[in-house]
Amino acid sequence: MSYKLFVPFLYTLIGIATLSALAAQNQKAKIKTAYFPPAQSWQHQTPQSVGLNGTKLSEAISFAIANETQAPRSMEANHYRTFGKEPFGDGIGPFADRGAPTGIIVYKGYIVAEWGEPLRVDMTHSVTKSFLSTVVGLAVDQGLIRSVQDTVAPYVPPIEVYNPQQSISRPAEDIGQPELIRPFATPHNQTITWDNLLRQTSDWEGTLWGKPEWADRPSTNASEWQTRPRNKPGTVYEYNDVRVNALSLAALSVWRKPLPQVLKTYIMDPIGASNTWRWNGYRNAWIVLDGQAVQSVSGGGHWGGGMFINAYDMARFGLLTLHKGNWNGKQLISTQWVSQALTPTTPEPTYGYMNWFLNTDKKYLPSAPVSAFAHIGNGTNMIYVDPEHELVVVARWIDNKALDGLVKRVLEAFPETK
Repeated sequence: MSYKLFVPFLYTLIGIATLSALAAQNQKAKIKTAYFPPAQSWQHQTPQSVGLNGTKLSEAISFAIANETQAPRSMEANHYRTFGKEPFGDGIGPFADRGAPTGIIVYKGYIVAEWGEPLRVDMTHSVTKSFLSTVVGLAVDQGLIRSVQDTVAPYVPPIEVYNPQQSISRPAEDIGQPELIRPFATPHNQTITWDNLLRQTSDWEGTLWGKPEWADRPSTNASEWQTRPRNKPGTVYEYNDVRVNALSLAALSVWRKPLPQVLKTYIMDPIGASNTWRWNGYRNAWIVLDGQAVQSVSGGGHWGGGMFINAYDMARFGLLTLHKGNWNGKQLISTQWVSQALTPTTPEPTYGYMNWFLNTDKKYLPSAPVSAFAHIGNGTNMIYVDPEHELVVVARWIDNKALDGLVKRVLEAFPETK
């Protein structure tokens, strides 16, 4: 490279490095001045005291309540109206009746508004996936998984399913049949990476906990359910809970301990979450691990189970992701992991790692900034995270079509910037 070309290039590199350093300094400064609620308490501020329009926030809350989901409050009844109609759709995990529309608005760490029953522990459905991907991220941060680009198969040994009703001796007709499950043993599944599973682009094939992957949101063409060719991992996005549960089982194999214990130790206790949340799996999703029966938890409420949690604990998790994995100066999740979670998936640019929904090109939430993202679950349950406004909004049991309308009304409470 000639001297004339090298000098401008060098100044460009210096400029990029300077901007990166300034961004890091700004993030540290924000964390130093931010409020992080201690365990068992959370300071409230009036909207007016922090420069927000209280009338507009009240209008946003009224909108959320008026747009309650039309689904029944019995989550079990709702299941059999929806996913229960699929092949092999019987519920195999716990369900619970839900509460009234509920929410919390957090600005700069302080609660500025809330409605409904924020202390009520309810199913949060696929918001559970964000907790699952975080547990995988912790495994990467701690070196238990070398890279998300590694194939999963070498990390998962043959697994014995725990069945207390099974006789000790095997019946004659089972002799020669596999005694252990190998969820990543097929030629296709051996090519799947952790990144593919996290982005729901794996096209994992098989049956897990009695649910075939093709039976989850099945194609309208029944003739191709078991015959279609597999898509190369990373090329096609398909939202599929059987594959999510395969990721959960793989993560359990890596951690060699129950995933709820991992989440509690490294995330929920440090952010001051309550002791009321529960991460449930299916009643048949037990394996033998180091001589003990351990449940492989599910990544959502499809067929029951998943995370049962109150709105305050959801808001704390949202606040953690708002601060890029940092809680009051302690980095609980690496910034590298959060950055990866916020990177668009090529076949579906509004999806990062499960279940980080991105606002790429303002497609997901047109009224929100491009930098905003949300942890979303059926119901609808939403943790909206908006770094530009230092804002977290938890909304529960709101019609999915009303999500953008709620965000729009909350943002109208902020002073206009010139």
